[in-house]
Amino acid sequence: METRLTMVIRILLGLAMFVFGLNKFLHFMPTPEHHGAAAEFLGALAASGYIFPMTGLVETVCGFLLLTGFFVPLALILLAPVMVNIVAFHAFLDPAGIAVAALLAVLHVYLGVANLDRFNGLLRSR
Repeated sequence: METRLTMVIRILLGLAMFVFGLNKFLHFMPTPEHHGAAAEFLGALAASGYIFPMTGLVETVCGFLLLTGFFVPLALILLAPVMVNIVAFHAFLDPAGIAVAALLAVLHVYLGVANLDRFNGLLRSR
């Protein structure tokens, strides 16, 4: 059974992922200006033509799943590599945004631990 705290955290993380994912398609929030290596990295990702739409799709769908409470473990698994890259980008290339990235990562880890029993089949060696 999901506690009230877990539900609030699930909804907060789901809302953040849903909004940031939709923003990659609808551009309703301004994109912060980046300089140096961060700008070069983001420029290369944009030039690929598929990374931002794919990431936006994953964030939007997983955010929706978290908001609705359906397939929460699947959403957490699919968001894990996205979250690692969000934290790594801000840790190494854009330290100004590390606080939000760290908060999202903490929420993600909390939900992973809260749903640990639902990952039993994935965590068995055989």
